[in-house]
Amino acid sequence: MALYALVPCAGTGSRAGAGIPKQYVTLAGQAMVWHTLQALAQVPRLRGTLVVLAHDDDAFERHAPEFGGWACRCGGATRAASVANGLDELLARGASAHDWVLVHDAARCLLRPQWVDRLIDACVGHGTGGLLALPVADTLKRSVGGLSAETVARDDKWAAQTPQMFRIGVLRDALARAGDDVTDEASAVERVGGQPLLVPGEFENFKVTTPGDFDLARRLLETR
Repeated sequence: MALYALVPCAGTGSRAGAGIPKQYVTLAGQAMVWHTLQALAQVPRLRGTLVVLAHDDDAFERHAPEFGGWACRCGGATRAASVANGLDELLARGASAHDWVLVHDAARCLLRPQWVDRLIDACVGHGTGGLLALPVADTLKRSVGGLSAETVARDDKWAAQTPQMFRIGVLRDALARAGDDVTDEASAVERVGGQPLLVPGEFENFKVTTPGDFDLARRLLETR
């Protein structure tokens, strides 16, 4: 049994308003994806890391010159398609369906190696796998036409993060059966009857999405 990381990095980052794919925006002197890959490189139990890029990506090597893993220009139209293509690439590179894969967002650039180790320790003995997640602390509202129509119970609600860790064969089959509309790997596994383990994450492990997120991520990286 081996463990691999897979980083989908084929998005355009349209919501970020940065003018370039957000994974290449500079934060604390380096591209966002550089910070992400540096954290994964410090997890000794990972046998290798595969980055899934867009077919026309000509910037990755310039922004991550020290990357010692694999890069594949096999990104799809959706996150699910990019991950599925990446799983096929891992299998082609010698991984087995029984091995574990940890899928992590390139835009969660504040990742720390110890959080990845926490997930691995929790999931290696769990049949399905799992993900880092945070219990929801805020009061939740259901909106109708921009108005608050209902307060939603938060007791059993968690906000999903990454990495999300599953066996390659299980995740590959789940994605094929779930379709391209799933927004994370756990939702695909859930659709085929799996119940992923929720492993407590950290607030800092947020996904950089909007212009305000860039400012917060930059400050946190500069003060580490």
